[in-house]
Amino acid sequence: MNDHYYSKQPRAAHQPYELRLELGGIELSLISDAGVFSRRAVDSGTLILLSHVPPPQGGLILDIGCGYGPIGLYYAASCPRCIVHMTDVNTRAVALSRQNASRNGLVNVVVHESTFPPDADLRFDLIITNPPIRAGRRVLLEIFAGAQQRLHPGGRFAFVARTQQGAKRLATDVERYFGNVSDVARGGGYRVYAAVKES
Repeated sequence: MNDHYYSKQPRAAHQPYELRLELGGIELSLISDAGVFSRRAVDSGTLILLSHVPPPQGGLILDIGCGYGPIGLYYAASCPRCIVHMTDVNTRAVALSRQNASRNGLVNVVVHESTFPPDADLRFDLIITNPPIRAGRRVLLEIFAGAQQRLHPGGRFAFVARTQQGAKRLATDVERYFGNVSDVARGGGYRVYAAVKES
C-alpha cells in the first residue's frame, strides 16, 4: 500500500527538505519531509488561502490537516495575540509542525495528532483548512460538520480547493452545514470559500 499525506504513519524513508514561506511581511523557515503534503514548496492553493483570509485580531484559530505547518504557523506569526491549534492525523506531519513552531520561535501554537483538538469545549474564531481531498468525501464532510460545531457564533470557516477537484461541490456541502457560503477568491485553478457560523 502506498503512503499518502493522510496516512497515519508514513513508511517512506525520511527525506528532510528545507523551504521558506515569505508572504505579507512574514518569513518562516520550514522543514518538510517525505510522506507529507506538498513537501517541496508551499502549494499555490495555500498561498491563495493565506493571501485572502486574514487572521482575527485575537482569539483561537484552528488549522485542520496542518501538514508541516505553513498555514497555522503563518497565522501564529501574523497574530501573536492568537492561540493557534493545528491538527493532523499524520504522525510525521505533527512532529514537523512542532519542530517548525520551535524553529520559528512561535510559542502560541498547540499541535494535536487528530482531526480536531481533544477538548470538545474549545470554540474557535477562525477554522481554516487546505483539506485532504484525496482522503475522500466522508472525511471532508466530517471536517465541515465538525468545523460548524467548533466555531463561536460569528466565527468563520475558510477552505481552498482546486476547481477541477470539485471546489464548487464542496462549497455546496459547506453551505448545507452553515446555511451560507461566499466565494472569497479564485486563481491558478483554485477557489477559496468561507462561511460564517450564525448565532
